[in-house]
Amino acid sequence: MTGVWVVLGTLVVAAVAGGLLKARNGRVRAARRAPAAGLPEPVAAALDTGASVTLVQISTTFCTPCRHTRALLGPLAERTDGLNHVELDVTNQPEVAQALGVLRTPTTIAYGSDGTELLRVGGVPKAPALLEALAPHLPARVTD
Repeated sequence: MTGVWVVLGTLVVAAVAGGLLKARNGRVRAARRAPAAGLPEPVAAALDTGASVTLVQISTTFCTPCRHTRALLGPLAERTDGLNHVELDVTNQPEVAQALGVLRTPTTIAYGSDGTELLRVGGVPKAPALLEALAPHLPARVTD
């Protein structure tokens, strides 16, 4: 009988953990504080100073959700004035992810033209929520 309770308890804990992870996936979060030594060189080089906002997608080679994020953010940036999207593969440069405080891929970090972090999204972003959060930083917004 004890084994049944252990199995049921494990299932309940797993269901709660899965629900929490699913709820956090794609949620737009406020910016973290800036890295102490500034932006890592690959990130600084990727920023587009001509755009109001640059979305830097942190990815790895074998990340399946990263492909979906790329397919979502690329066209979104093309349709939205002042928005640029770049993908940065950190498979061979984990120190970049560490410096940015990235613990999972994909993570999308929005930077202003001056390199200030505006917001970040862990997982695949939800386009309407992302555009809504970026609206104050963009010159104009194109509706879907």
